Amino acid sequence: MSSPPNGPGGFPAKALDTTAEQPWPVRLLAAKIADYVDKMAPVWVEGQLVQVNSHNASASAYLTLRDTDVDMSLSVTMLKRLLGARGEAISEGAHVVVHAKPSFWTKRGTLSLRASDIRALGLGELLARIEHLKRVLAAEGLFDTERKRPLPFLPGRIGLICGADAKAKHDVLVNARARWPQVHFEIREVAVQGPHCVPEVSRAIADLDSDPDVEIIVIARGGGSVEDLLPFSNEALVRAAAKCTTPLVSAIGHETDAPLLDLVADYRASTPTDAAKRIVPDVGQELARIAQARDRMANALNRRLRTEGERLTLLRNRPVLADPASIVTPRLRALEQTRTAGRAAIARRLGSADADLANLRTALRTLSPQATLERGYAVLRTDDGVVVRSPDDVTVGQDLSALVAAGRLGVTVRTADTRTGEEVIG
Repeated sequence: MSSPPNGPGGFPAKALDTTAEQPWPVRLLAAKIADYVDKMAPVWVEGQLVQVNSHNASASAYLTLRDTDVDMSLSVTMLKRLLGARGEAISEGAHVVVHAKPSFWTKRGTLSLRASDIRALGLGELLARIEHLKRVLAAEGLFDTERKRPLPFLPGRIGLICGADAKAKHDVLVNARARWPQVHFEIREVAVQGPHCVPEVSRAIADLDSDPDVEIIVIARGGGSVEDLLPFSNEALVRAAAKCTTPLVSAIGHETDAPLLDLVADYRASTPTDAAKRIVPDVGQELARIAQARDRMANALNRRLRTEGERLTLLRNRPVLADPASIVTPRLRALEQTRTAGRAAIARRLGSADADLANLRTALRTLSPQATLERGYAVLRTDDGVVVRSPDDVTVGQDLSALVAAGRLGVTVRTADTRTGEEVIG
């Protein structure tokens, strides 16, 4: 297999032809990159100027153009005469569009832009873009009230994002501690305007959100011009706030135009002082409320005791309670009468039953066979136990058994006369 053809200097002509044994030197790669970049057409680029250096001895001004959503920037060079020909002040922090051609500096291996025109974005255009972004984020549901989290009543630790030694920081700390002296803060001092505002505030939100001790986060700034507050409507910052799982309070302190951060925050405070009043309760007011509640409970309890006491007095004054036996005495009397009547009824019933029993006893004795036998009568039975009722029931010479009052007799039939109805027994 033949080796790929080499270019000038004996190096491989294409990047795909390079090997560990036949690499490109850095200078050749840089030259090829520069050649490729040089073929690119000029392009309009939007960004924020974070550095403008036009006070130097050269004919060129040096600028740094930064993306407003991510931490990325490019160096820009522009002839001073072209920069001055715009007739408008181009200063650091301005949002601009630049017409430039990319170029690659081979000595340092850096990409830069060579600008031929630069235009500052007007405030109206910036506000129109913010309004468009507002509609986009609203359509995604980032401003929905269902996403708003309730603020804790008494947070143990508060995360505060503010400017270094800013008045907003002082307002939050002083007012919060005046209301609740034991409140604790975790403070992150960041840039609250300018090109570094978005990345620093976003990092501070993520840092405090990851701290489990921080129960609420406050972003405070003491107002400012619309241009100064533009970072708080930046999409990257707004999305960083939307991702925060800790309740977030926006205290930018700008009444007329609310930045988009106010809409995505869980609570919008009009000023840092208002935020301090919202995030912690006033210990004096809470103690007063507790005292009022205790007074109301004591009054309610006293009223209840008085009412129940009056009811008890009324109950005690009733006859049944004044003389508890009064409710029992009539019933005891009725019970005694019922018992007496019951006993009398039972006695009468028993007397009647005794009389009936005596009569029955007399009748039984009178009608009993034994009484008949005692009067001298006898009952004759055959050997089979059949009672003899007629002379025709026996024969002469037949042995019979005679039952008398005192015992039994054995008799023999000697005669049987049916005409007279009498029997002769011998």
